[in-house]
Amino acid sequence: MAWVWLAVAGGFEVVWAVLLKHTDGFSRPLPSLATLAAMAVSFYCMSRALQVLPMGTVYAVWVGIGALGTAVWGMAVEGDPATAARIACLALILGGVAGLKLVG
Repeated sequence: MAWVWLAVAGGFEVVWAVLLKHTDGFSRPLPSLATLAAMAVSFYCMSRALQVLPMGTVYAVWVGIGALGTAVWGMAVEGDPATAARIACLALILGGVAGLKLVG
């Protein structure tokens, strides 16, 4: 169950990172509240995963899911460049996250 908590935490990290762009420096109330709510859910779920899994693993996987998901969102929706080098680097992140799951 700890890995499920961690996956949900990572998913909500992507949500708040995407929403953060729409807050305009926290000057827009609704996107700001949504961002803070997503942050709260993400941190709560991460804290649940930390009850079972090692801290280094939890944090690395959480950041990896967030970085990968946010970058993919940026390329698919926001028009960020999708170069071969960027995709290769994202594949390395994915490999690291998968490796942590396999050994931890």
